[in-house]
Amino acid sequence: MLIKQLSIFLENKKGRFTEVARILGEAGINMSAFTVSESSDFGILRLIVSDTEEAIRILREKRYAVSITDVVCLYCPNQPGALAVAMDIITRAGIFIEYMYAFAQGDSAHVIIRPDEIERCVEVLQSNKLTLIAASDLYKL
Repeated sequence: MLIKQLSIFLENKKGRFTEVARILGEAGINMSAFTVSESSDFGILRLIVSDTEEAIRILREKRYAVSITDVVCLYCPNQPGALAVAMDIITRAGIFIEYMYAFAQGDSAHVIIRPDEIERCVEVLQSNKLTLIAASDLYKL
């Protein structure tokens, strides 16, 4: 249930995200989820794409610094308190969340989680009957 996430280091300049979106779009690669964080000098674009290997190849060919990280995608009802239940389970298990981001569609939300103990996090969530989304299902959303 692990999903490959790309992290792309971007200069803090106008148009850098636009360029990445254009490069991937022209290659027929869909961005299913993303988040951008920044500092004064650079940004980190974290994204889930429909073709990880091809995206890496193309972006590196264009001289982007790209790394791959495993993340977990949790299905969560899009209602008040639902995420708190999942986070309580993770916290009680002593798992630290490095970062996370989410997107919602109608009655459901999908939360991308980068925990410090990813395999244990998967085990804890599944043993508590929470639903994890596989990469192939995420790309269909």
